[in-house]
Amino acid sequence: MKIALITDTHYGARKGSKIFHEFFQKFYDDIFFPTLKERDIKVAVHLGDAFDSRKSIDFWALDWAKTNVYDKFQELGIKLYNIVGNHDAYYKNTNDVNSVDCLLSQYKNVIPVSQPKEYKVGGENMLLVPWICQDNQEETFEVLKKSKAKVVMGHLELNGFEAYKGQVMDHGHDPSIFRKFDLVYSGHYHTRSNDGKIFYLGNPYQMFWNDVDDKRGFHIFDTETHELEFIENPYTIFEKIYYEDNNYKTFNPLPYAGKIVKVIVRKKSSQADFEKFIDKIDKAGCVDLKVIENFAIHDEEVSLTGEECEDTLTYLNKYIDDSDFDLDKDIVKNLMREVYREACEME
Repeated sequence: MKIALITDTHYGARKGSKIFHEFFQKFYDDIFFPTLKERDIKVAVHLGDAFDSRKSIDFWALDWAKTNVYDKFQELGIKLYNIVGNHDAYYKNTNDVNSVDCLLSQYKNVIPVSQPKEYKVGGENMLLVPWICQDNQEETFEVLKKSKAKVVMGHLELNGFEAYKGQVMDHGHDPSIFRKFDLVYSGHYHTRSNDGKIFYLGNPYQMFWNDVDDKRGFHIFDTETHELEFIENPYTIFEKIYYEDNNYKTFNPLPYAGKIVKVIVRKKSSQADFEKFIDKIDKAGCVDLKVIENFAIHDEEVSLTGEECEDTLTYLNKYIDDSDFDLDKDIVKNLMREVYREACEME
């Protein structure tokens, strides 16, 4: 049987931004549910972080999630195994109070997964593993040892995989605890990566600038052949334009309507022509427009272009690496990463 796999949907993201949820909806209306209907898929697994905030959800965003996602699963007769991720759990040390249990109890087709347990999914015995925390870690490790399942699906934080493009996690659980299984599929990291056995599936759509040029979508898994098919989401909301004396008269701004745009200036001979170029993009109806002038930072060791500086985390990590202080730099990087993530979630 073929089943759908989706993860890290983060309903309520960006403080319940209507702009972002309208962007999300294009994926569900045009790609996700039409594919499930066409393939006659009746089972799906959500691998965690269905909702964005551990503490609360905007009522509008909750209604949006139910109307545009969970009602659709129900209407199509699709059984959904919804694994609890770290963003779904109210407390950091236990999954006992979580948004999946609290917000989706009206749906008889939704099976909440807040504790590690084997389920018969699409005809195959699978081990489903929610976010591993202080409260369930011992139980989870014991279940992993005893399980006879060949496939694991969960919301895991394992070291050695990319959390997002170009940033490899240097903390988390050791991947070796899952080596006994044939295949492991996980949510949590938003970029797709794998080591041949453990697969991080990535989230379905862009949410932050780090997601630019990184493919997004969902997967279809064949429980009989263990083949994994990636269905790409063609829609983007973040766009970069590299300006090198582009001809504003021939430039077509229409593809940037409804997008969040950065114009990165590499060459600008005429300020007047540049302003006409920018004005053309603005009038096309982009959601937000920022201009990054090409500049250089020079000192004895650092030489960064403006284009390179726009990757905030790369810049911060380099700054920490180059700094001379008596602290564990990995710990500082992790703290800055968490602060950056929280900042990105604010409007």
